[in-house]
Amino acid sequence: DPILATFLDPLGRPVILTAGRWEHIVGGHPELSDLREAVLETVRHPSRHLREPRPVEDWYYRAGVGPSRWLKVVVTYAQGRGLIVTAFARRRTP
Repeated sequence: DPILATFLDPLGRPVILTAGRWEHIVGGHPELSDLREAVLETVRHPSRHLREPRPVEDWYYRAGVGPSRWLKVVVTYAQGRGLIVTAFARRRTP
């Protein structure tokens, strides 16, 4: 699966976004199709970050981005790196 982006999260851990995961995101949430950079920025500079609300999974939120009040990005961590698995708009405050 081709890698579309590689960067560091706020804790210095490497994170990637693959073409397959991006297709999954926009397939389920077409309103995000023009917001790939906003998804990446949500992980780079979140308004709120919940560490491991589920095992090996972090949730990143950014206010005022996208089609709703919040943009949520879910990253799973394994083998020393993170993978963006999904992203979606959210109205409720995290």
